[in-house]
Amino acid sequence: MTELENKTQAERAVLVGLSCPSFNAQQDADERTMDELRALAETAGAEAVAMTLQRRPAPDARTFIGEGKAEEVRQLAEANEATLVLFDNELSPSQTRNLEELTKCTVLDRSALILDIFAQRARTGEGKLQVELAQYQYILPRLAGMWTHLVRQTAGGGKSPIGTRGPGETQLETDRRHIRKRIDKLKAELEQVRQVRAVQRRHRKKTELPLVAIVGYTNAGKSTLLNQLTGAGIEANDRLFDTLDPTTRKKRISDTQEILLSDTVGFIRKLPHHLVSAFKATLEELAYADLLLHVVDVSDEDWRIQAETVEGVIAQLGAQEIPRLMVYNKADKCAPEALPFFRPDEGVAISAKTGEGMDALLATIEHALGRGKHRVKLLIPYADGAVLDMLHREAQMESTEYAAEGTLVEAIVDDKTYGRVAAYLVEE
Repeated sequence: MTELENKTQAERAVLVGLSCPSFNAQQDADERTMDELRALAETAGAEAVAMTLQRRPAPDARTFIGEGKAEEVRQLAEANEATLVLFDNELSPSQTRNLEELTKCTVLDRSALILDIFAQRARTGEGKLQVELAQYQYILPRLAGMWTHLVRQTAGGGKSPIGTRGPGETQLETDRRHIRKRIDKLKAELEQVRQVRAVQRRHRKKTELPLVAIVGYTNAGKSTLLNQLTGAGIEANDRLFDTLDPTTRKKRISDTQEILLSDTVGFIRKLPHHLVSAFKATLEELAYADLLLHVVDVSDEDWRIQAETVEGVIAQLGAQEIPRLMVYNKADKCAPEALPFFRPDEGVAISAKTGEGMDALLATIEHALGRGKHRVKLLIPYADGAVLDMLHREAQMESTEYAAEGTLVEAIVDDKTYGRVAAYLVEE
């Protein structure tokens, strides 16, 4: 259980962001990302009581937002009885320590807040391993600030109080070694998870069931879609990162095609790189998918920015070459003229909540997989026994009957095999 969960009442938080001309989109804060930070705070169990967005030419090396602004934040926190300050940007360990001294509040940056949420959401052993690894990777460079009750021995010959010169440094290095060992152990355990998944992928290849992975921005409706299509029964709430552990279900999309449909953790702007790294055991499944369903909340005015964020993470995971189908969810909340224009083979508008557009989606998935199936009846002369052998290897055989003219076969074949047996068609 996390610190935020342990509170009997929601912690009151002041939200702070910094916008600089020198920042890229991943670093910068604006009104939209601040609204997202508010949603993250509420998801973690905090109440946002004040918000301030600072604009300056460059971040301050010591306090990030400048001492004057830090004093303003302290006053905001005091006036609103807040004990928590949440930053939309990423802070260095020293900046976090300095801000805590100036504001007299606990200071967390966006990465730490998302890690806290993930810690709350992890349910399976694999999910907990991945979150723990990400947390240790985040904590390791910040250890020095956690030993403020012990003064480290200065490297330049400066003085420290008697009785504190050795132990502080010793304890710090001991903790670093302990965390590095724990990180190595977690990586080894997650490597075993990857190996298990590799075995599952090989088994899936043998069964020839294509894998369709659902990806998208957090709260776009991925779990609701999986529930609608497969009856998976996953808890799907209107909140960020509601689903953390992946779920895979079989789904028959036509009378001749069955697929594996897999849900994944949602993405978000400024997703901590520790999380992407730690969750590779889960997210690397995307690189082995036959098709990605990119679910977009088309009712959100920022859906294009969110879609770009997801595409960036997909590229980071090396899955940019996987074919994908845009699924414009929550179309029931939009006027028809507000929906994006697209070709039928590029996207489909749906409502995962009401079930609208599901038939069109399944048909588009089958087309996008490029594995059109045909139920055929063939008469294969006995002299062409090699064709019958090929069908046993590559087709789904339904019946075989021997006649005077040859072998009567009923089977389900894909497009490639269909072209090779078309000459033997009795009926389709």
